[in-house]
This record gives sequence, structure tokens and C-alpha cells, in this order.
Amino acid sequence: MKKLLIAASIGLAAMTSANTQAATYEIDTKGAHAFVQFRIQHLGYSWLLGRFNTFEGQFEYDAAAPEKSAIEVTIDTASIDSNHAERDKHLRGEDFLNVKEHPEASFKSTGFESTGEGKGIISGDFTLNGVTRNISFPVERIGEGEDPWGGYRAGFMGKTTLKLADYDITYNLGPASTHVEIELHIEGIRQ
Repeated sequence: MKKLLIAASIGLAAMTSANTQAATYEIDTKGAHAFVQFRIQHLGYSWLLGRFNTFEGQFEYDAAAPEKSAIEVTIDTASIDSNHAERDKHLRGEDFLNVKEHPEASFKSTGFESTGEGKGIISGDFTLNGVTRNISFPVERIGEGEDPWGGYRAGFMGKTTLKLADYDITYNLGPASTHVEIELHIEGIRQ
């Protein structure tokens, strides 16, 4: 009987340990440790860079079972910042993001495929300008561990290229400016 109780205790401890590895992380936007950035060619002569200053989200991550990883991010499209007030006003208008009609963009993952240690392809529904499309892009774990304040953090980055016309953005910026590159750099605090 004593051996059975010990075995049961060990089994329960192992199960509990396995379950505690899966965790929810809140994206650290308050500490400015996360970024949604973009770049697009300007007439084929240079790159225009910018970011979205306001967004929020969370992700699920389990190093032992990466296929269970998931993320949800919501972006305030009016927070676009290309370092030029008049351009940002145009980008918020009907020619581009139409923020009055569509104040948010979002990504909600639907699957994750591991491609190696700390790397994978995440798939999900991306909504921009009122259009939702399923996209997939590579992601990479940058690192994880305890922080100096007693918390636990994990950081990732992902990058994708979107065709503007797929999201009903057809303003003519020239043939070199039909696609925009989006980068997501996130650091999450385990809840």
C-alpha cells in the first residue's frame, strides 16, 4: 500500500509539473517591451518605416509542447506612427487603414507547427481594414527565464509580408509598394 501511495504521489507530481509548464503570458506593452513595426517601399526609392504604438494581447506557450502555442493580438490602427503627422493622417484615412470604419486590426492564431528548437510556423486569422484572411509566418523564440522583479518572461519575434490589395488597400504607391512587411516583437510576462 505504501509503495502504491508513493507511486501515485510521484505520478501526480509529474502530471502537475507537466501542466504547470503550459502558461499564459500577457504581452508587456506597459513596459514597452513589445513592438509592432512595418516597412514599405516608397516609390521604389527608399523604405518607409513605422509602427503601431497601441496594441495588446496574450499568448500561450509550453516549451514541452510547442504545438499548443497560441497568440492573440489586437492593434489600435489609429496609433500608426510613421514619424510624420500629415502622412499618418493620410494613412488613417479611407485610402489606407480607414480607422473610422475599422479601428482595430487583429491576429488570432489557429495553429502552430514546430520547425526546430524554438522555431515554428504560426497560422491564424489576420483582420485588417475589415478583411480577414488566414496567414502563416515563421516565428522564433528569442529567450525565456526569470526577470529581476520575480516574474517569468518569454520573448518571440515573427515577420510576414502582406499584399495590400488583399485587404482592400489599393491606393497606388507605385509597383514597388504593393506589399508591406510586418514585424512583431513580443515579450510576455507569465500570468
